[in-house]
Amino acid sequence: MSAFPRPAYRAIRIYSPDRRPVEVDLSDNTNRWGAHPAALAALRTCPEEALTRYPATYAEGLKRAIACRFGVDPAAVTTGCGSDDVLDSALRAICEPGSRVTYPAPTFSMIELFAHMNALEPVPVPDGPELDAAALLAPWPAAVYLCRPNNPTGAVLPRAVIDELVAGDQGPIVLLDEAYADFAGEALVGRAPATRRLVIVRTLSKAYGLAGLRVGFAVGAPELVHEIEKSRGPYKVSRAAEAAAIAALEAEDGWVERVIAEVRENRTRLAERLAAMGLDPLPSAANFILIPAPHGAERMTTALRERGIAVRPFPALPGIGDAVRVTIGPWPLLERFLEALAGAVDADAKGDATQ
Repeated sequence: MSAFPRPAYRAIRIYSPDRRPVEVDLSDNTNRWGAHPAALAALRTCPEEALTRYPATYAEGLKRAIACRFGVDPAAVTTGCGSDDVLDSALRAICEPGSRVTYPAPTFSMIELFAHMNALEPVPVPDGPELDAAALLAPWPAAVYLCRPNNPTGAVLPRAVIDELVAGDQGPIVLLDEAYADFAGEALVGRAPATRRLVIVRTLSKAYGLAGLRVGFAVGAPELVHEIEKSRGPYKVSRAAEAAAIAALEAEDGWVERVIAEVRENRTRLAERLAAMGLDPLPSAANFILIPAPHGAERMTTALRERGIAVRPFPALPGIGDAVRVTIGPWPLLERFLEALAGAVDADAKGDATQ
């Protein structure tokens, strides 16, 4: 008789971020400038058949648009219902049950859950200046997961570490998550098909503003992509989502580039303002900033929500402690955040003084 629930599932909790409506939501790293205009136009003209019929089995049209956009062969592309779906499928395709997955800690929280879901052993490796390829390879993993820039810290792993990890024909598959690479100014997606040991995962949820449509993809050697497609299964990208994604990828209006430029400008500006308030934000190359919260992440999050602002709390991050993550948006939204933050910090200081 099989055990139920599976032992690996007993420690898994349902993903449940606080998504209650709030005046200004800066909690989820989505595009606060809105959706890509070309995607919106495509959705408005979708035929009824986009709802009544199944979508393309493996989103071949979307693959071609991605391949054209990033200069790779369509055979090197797979797609999915968001980049997390692609990561889940990749782990299932690459790793035998019981094998190990290493990753820097802290990082994207779902990777540990995906490991457990697929009967794998997650092995976190402390992040920081000392992190190198040897530390990630020491546990003899079947796969190494890297988020670059990292979520939630915004740090960019040196390219030399990745080069060392994928050197040679033998070793684990490296899953390189480039969800935030558009904001960093350096992406490696074009080099993935040249090696059988690198799969680069991307999303249209961030720079393209299509988080609600759930469109993710991966680029790698065709033989690797083929195995991930088996794991992914059919019909993962709806017809409406595919049409919108293709329109956004093929647009030449400069909309994405303008959003990226404004994110970078506002990221620098916000970091300077936070430092002037006596806070110590971590350097970030993503569309968010992580701010250590010496009085507690939950306490700061609650104080900000009471003032109409949602941020993401991160209690007890390895090597960092409590922190909150703030999405970069248009400056008027960040001004509202800074006003609320000043009030929350002042309330904390007064509370400490009376204790």
